Amino acid sequence: MATTTIQVPRKTRDHLAELAKERGLSIGQLVDALAAEQPTAAQRAERLAADREVVRHVIGVDISEQEFDRASDVRANLYRIAAEKAARAARGDTA
Repeated sequence: MATTTIQVPRKTRDHLAELAKERGLSIGQLVDALAAEQPTAAQRAERLAADREVVRHVIGVDISEQEFDRASDVRANLYRIAAEKAARAARGDTA
């Protein structure tokens, strides 16, 4: 694996060294682990798209991207949508 050098203030280096020591890691391993915990914007967008597909599949409702974006409280809205769907099913509505 190729490595590189990064420059940080001495205080930051010392802090990273202490954190790494507490975890039994090298500073490089610590930085690698910290970086892995922080997804890029592209990775976050990919996860969001995948999560939205799961929601659509689980609740069985084709929610548009615009509807997701407008939802101020997604969880509450999903519960509302699911309850409405269950109520329609209980009444025998097919729409």
